[in-house]
Amino acid sequence: MKLLLLALKNITRHRLRSFLTMAGVAAGMFLFTAVETMQHSLATVTKISADDTTLVVYRENRFCPATSRLPEYYLPTIRKIPGVESAIPIQIAVNNCGASLDVITFRGVPPENLQRYNPDLEVVAGSFDAWLQRSDAALIGENFARRRGLKPGDTFEAVGINVLVAGIIRSGNAQDNNVAYVQLPFLQQASKVGLGTVTQFNVKVDDAARLESVASAIDETFKSDAQPTHTRPEKAFFAETAKQMVELIGFTRWLGLGAVAAVLGLVANAVLLIVRGRVKETAILQTLGFSRLMIGLLVSFEGILLGLLGGGTGVAAAVAFFQWQSFTLGNEGLTLAITPDLTVLLKGLVVALLLGLLASLYPAYRAARQPVIESLNAA
Repeated sequence: MKLLLLALKNITRHRLRSFLTMAGVAAGMFLFTAVETMQHSLATVTKISADDTTLVVYRENRFCPATSRLPEYYLPTIRKIPGVESAIPIQIAVNNCGASLDVITFRGVPPENLQRYNPDLEVVAGSFDAWLQRSDAALIGENFARRRGLKPGDTFEAVGINVLVAGIIRSGNAQDNNVAYVQLPFLQQASKVGLGTVTQFNVKVDDAARLESVASAIDETFKSDAQPTHTRPEKAFFAETAKQMVELIGFTRWLGLGAVAAVLGLVANAVLLIVRGRVKETAILQTLGFSRLMIGLLVSFEGILLGLLGGGTGVAAAVAFFQWQSFTLGNEGLTLAITPDLTVLLKGLVVALLLGLLASLYPAYRAARQPVIESLNAA
């Protein structure tokens, strides 16, 4: 503890140099945390887990919602297939099918079925009854509302569709927090696809182990119809349909590695300069009884503090930034919310700590191995 306090005093003695070093570390760790946040958000919506029970029934060989047309009368047949617990038809209207930021997605659903299909949907402002009473009303996700600055009673227009905000919703499903739910007949007419036509069906099965068998049964049922289907687990559907977005976020991993390398070099250079500038002081500490190990630990603590203080600032700034901005990426009508997570925060702090330690190893070795006589003569 005494060595740690001494290391902290040494850092504060050279405020400008320490500040500039920590600012550089903070910038690098901000970029690293931003990349990790995107990677973690993508993994959340694409990696299938053992408790996933949702299937997406889409038009075969179609991707953008504007090209997927399925007859609504498929619904009773789907519900009769063994293993299907519930199903809901969904009409989707989106302002941009390509990969882009801040996509606006409308989801039209039968109003009487929304809460029954998605019981964890919570109305945090406004009311569900207000949504039922007006055909042009919308329930919008809380992230969507935060980005657009919307509240119950406001109106907004997108994709040529004008709606009134009846309520703000929150859900454990990240997709729900970034879309606007409207009544199915209203969206069918507003988007000019016509009554009786939907974009997709979302199906919940009674057992996650039956996902593949139920998907095959649905596709087999409609393979000879004029609109054959392609059914996939929801997360697999996201990963396959939003390939541009997946590739884009995958590339950012290289940026994260570059940020880590930059932080490592910055801290190592700063600590090495500290060691070279304190040759006389180090020699005096050795004559006072400081062992080589203690000298090495002192230098290592300085590197760790620089990495941890600067890295912690950068990580915290990145988490606060994404929490405040609520960024989303969209592709083919699907939305990916880039939201910070406690796991990413802890990972960033651990990486900052390890980088500080790793960067200080060589300078600490140099300081500990320097003979006292040579240090005094050099001074």
